[in-house]
Amino acid sequence: MNEKPFEGQVALVTGGAKRIGRSIALRLAKDGADVAINYMSSKPEADALAAEIESMGRRALAVEGDVSQRGDVQKVFGTIEAKFGRLDILVNNAGVFFAAQFEELTEEQWDHILNANLKSQFLCAQAAAPIMKRQGRGRIINLSSLGGFLPWPAYTHYCVSKAGVIMLTRCLARALAPKILVNSVAPGTIQFPGEEPDEDYIHRAPLERTGTGEDIAGAVAYLASTDFVTGQVIIVDGGRALT
Repeated sequence: MNEKPFEGQVALVTGGAKRIGRSIALRLAKDGADVAINYMSSKPEADALAAEIESMGRRALAVEGDVSQRGDVQKVFGTIEAKFGRLDILVNNAGVFFAAQFEELTEEQWDHILNANLKSQFLCAQAAAPIMKRQGRGRIINLSSLGGFLPWPAYTHYCVSKAGVIMLTRCLARALAPKILVNSVAPGTIQFPGEEPDEDYIHRAPLERTGTGEDIAGAVAYLASTDFVTGQVIIVDGGRALT
């Protein structure tokens, strides 16, 4: 079994400087990929992560840009092409999450979350596709959410955005086949050291725990390496969707 399945490949993780994005970037680097880390406001964290990846013997790049804006997306992908000359794996991880009761939800809040969570993935996939097609292969992994399946009244805007990601994934899998495989990972509640445990989630989930960044990174690594899975959503939630 190849211990470095992504040797010679280049990955981009949007929103990759912290939390789940950071876990994904580290896993892909551990598995041999050179990694571009996109960030919008987390420059110190992105630079530190790039240095950590380089200490692992991989090439890394921290690249600033708001991936919900086409002009920034073009700059991000142009920078990656100039440095690496290719792009094999796109992980659309960037996004936002906040509560807002439906009756009080503003148009600005709606637009903000749809742009950050859904439009960004469309724009990045559209920019990645011609690069990957020139190579003859590519993998796109979109981060959706358990909220794309379950209705959470205080997060209507978020749930709609993630449901959109799921359908975007299915459409892109058809549109970009057979050379580019497109799949999604739908996390449940993911917690990091120092955070208060979500006892309600733990009580509801059959596996009786919340997830870790490594749980999500493992699913992403699988989808980045498979050759016969496309248009699918892997729910990584400890079984929460079953209850």
